[in-house]
Amino acid sequence: MSRARPRAWLIALLVVIGAGGLAYTLARQPAPPPPRAPAQRPTLLLLTSLPLVFGEQFSIEGGGSPALQSLETRYRVVPISVTDRAELGKGRLLLMAQPRAQPAEDLVALDEWVRRGGRVLLLADPMLEWPSDRPLGDPLRPPPMFMDTGLLGHWGLRLDAPDQRGPKGGRLGGYDIVTVSPGALSGRCEIGRDRLVAHCRPGQGRATIVADADFLNVEGLGKPARHNLDALLGELALLERK
Repeated sequence: MSRARPRAWLIALLVVIGAGGLAYTLARQPAPPPPRAPAQRPTLLLLTSLPLVFGEQFSIEGGGSPALQSLETRYRVVPISVTDRAELGKGRLLLMAQPRAQPAEDLVALDEWVRRGGRVLLLADPMLEWPSDRPLGDPLRPPPMFMDTGLLGHWGLRLDAPDQRGPKGGRLGGYDIVTVSPGALSGRCEIGRDRLVAHCRPGQGRATIVADADFLNVEGLGKPARHNLDALLGELALLERK
C-alpha cells in the first residue's frame, strides 16, 4: 500500500504548527478508548471512498491504513458500498467517511435506519485535500467535496466550504486534532464553537457530522496529528453511549 505524500504547502504549514503558530489547545489529552478483546468488538459498518481498507491500487499487502488498524482495535469493521436496508441491517453503528453520492432511495433508507435507533458518524468534507495519484474525474478518486443531496438539510444542518485552505486545529471526541481545510456547520443541531462537529438527534437515533475527512490521513499529517485517531475512536464511543 502506497503512503500518502503531503503537498509542499501542507509540509510548510505543518512546520508552522510544530512551532506553535497555529492556535489550537495543547492541553493534556484524555486517555484513548482501550482496545477490546475480539469477542467483545461490536460491528462497525464502514462506507468510504477513501483508501482506508485498501490502497489506491487495491493491493492486499499490508494491514490497511492506520485509521483502519485503529478502528479494528475496538470494532469488527464491515465495509459496505451503499446505505440500503439490507446493508444497514448488518449493524447499528456506521462510519461514513467522505462517501460517494448515494441514490435517493438509499438516503431514505439511511434516514429511516437512524430514526429507528441507528448511530452514524459522517465525515463530510467540503474541500478534501487527501493526496491521490488518480487523475481528476477518475470515478475511483475520492470526491473532492461531500455530495450532499439533501440529507444534511433534512437533519437541520448546513455545510459551508472553508474561507481559507490549509491545516487548522479542531476539537473532536474530547481531543485536540489537526484538520485540513475543514468546512463549517450551522443549523438546528448541537454544534461546537469551532463549527467542526454537529451532534444531531433524528428520531430515536444519533448522527454526528464532522466537516472534515482529511484528519484521518495521519500518515500525511505526521506528528501534529498524533491524537486524530484517538479522537475518531472517542467520537464513536460517545455515539455508542448515547
